[in-house]
Amino acid sequence: MPPPTTVRQPEYEFRSVVLPRSVSRKAATRLLTDHAEYGHWELDRLRLFPDGTRRVTLRRKIIRQVRTW
Repeated sequence: MPPPTTVRQPEYEFRSVVLPRSVSRKAATRLLTDHAEYGHWELDRLRLFPDGTRRVTLRRKIIRQVRTW
C-alpha cells in the first residue's frame, strides 16, 4: 500500500484595515476593490461595529519561489 500523500494548505499573509464611520459605503467599496485589483488581496472578514466603524481583514497567498540549480 503506498504511503498517504500530504496536501499542503496554502499560506496567506493578512492585512487589517480599519475604516472609520465617516467613510461612505461607496468609498469603502472603491478602496477594497483597489486593494483586490492592484495588490491581489481578497476579503477574509469584515466586521461592522455599532458605532459604524468597519474592521476589514484582507488576505493573499504567499507564493514561494523554488530554486532551480
